[in-house]
Amino acid sequence: MKIGQVDLENITVLAPLAGITHLPFRLLARKAGCALVCSEMVSANGLIHRSQKTHRMLDSRPDEKPLSVQIFGSDPLIMADAAAMVESSGADILDINLGCPVKKILKSGSGAALMKAPEKVEAILRAVRKSIRIPLTIKLRTGWDQSGAQAFKIAEIAEACGVDAITLHPRTVGQGFGGRADWSLIARIKKRISLPVIGNGDIVQPEHAIEMQHQTGCDAVMIGRAAIGTPWIFSQILALVQGDDVSSPDLSHRFELMIKYLQDSVMQFGEQRACRMMRSRLGGFVKGLRYSSRFRDSIKQISTETETMALIRDYRDFLQKASL
Repeated sequence: MKIGQVDLENITVLAPLAGITHLPFRLLARKAGCALVCSEMVSANGLIHRSQKTHRMLDSRPDEKPLSVQIFGSDPLIMADAAAMVESSGADILDINLGCPVKKILKSGSGAALMKAPEKVEAILRAVRKSIRIPLTIKLRTGWDQSGAQAFKIAEIAEACGVDAITLHPRTVGQGFGGRADWSLIARIKKRISLPVIGNGDIVQPEHAIEMQHQTGCDAVMIGRAAIGTPWIFSQILALVQGDDVSSPDLSHRFELMIKYLQDSVMQFGEQRACRMMRSRLGGFVKGLRYSSRFRDSIKQISTETETMALIRDYRDFLQKASL
């Protein structure tokens, strides 16, 4: 698949997830074979107003490329200026969020609120397209009802404005992340436009990615929540694409990933903040392992890298001895 001038090596894309898809996690996804990683959504206003915290969200490393950075906002000029900043930061693709259903975002007129304002969407896309040379993509939802009419309208506007690809998460705004995603809408939008279409929603198991592509004809699949704690889902999907059997990572590899995640997070965020994050992040990596609940309990109060590393290694060693 190709998005503008960016060639993707396979069909897998990491979804933007607030508070999750920061640099350390994106590096894990790329290591697992994900073809394109995406930042958590970045405030265009925050970039324009030089928020240090917001600008840190643009931090990147060569080994995660290609990188897509997603921004949100509602003012065409601000979005265009923010997009130019993203391009200058070294991002390979600029993505615009048109699907976030969070109330705070909706109240600002951003995210899925824009699906009610196609004229504003067109103004934003035209302004952003003029401000950057890198590929431009959008991520949208079904809309505010189940018909998909709003998504189809915006997809057509996007194609006319020079957008390079579209991601559709076929849930309504009201559904949030509940209910079922209507994959048939992905198939319908794929037939209406000539742009590459990335399907998103309800890919919980590796097999679901293959099913989505088969049912909808989408060009790529985007995985979000299913990758949290199990970034190896990308390598499992690739195994299926290649006709190989799907396997889970062995103990050694699983714990190597946990250690890398911890070390990269400490490097990115500092020891204190990283350890607070790891309290809720590392548990997913051990799901299904023996005595995993004990490990999850043991990391609830971690505060130093040394302490966390010791708990990870102790649990790994325990499991390895128990398997002898």
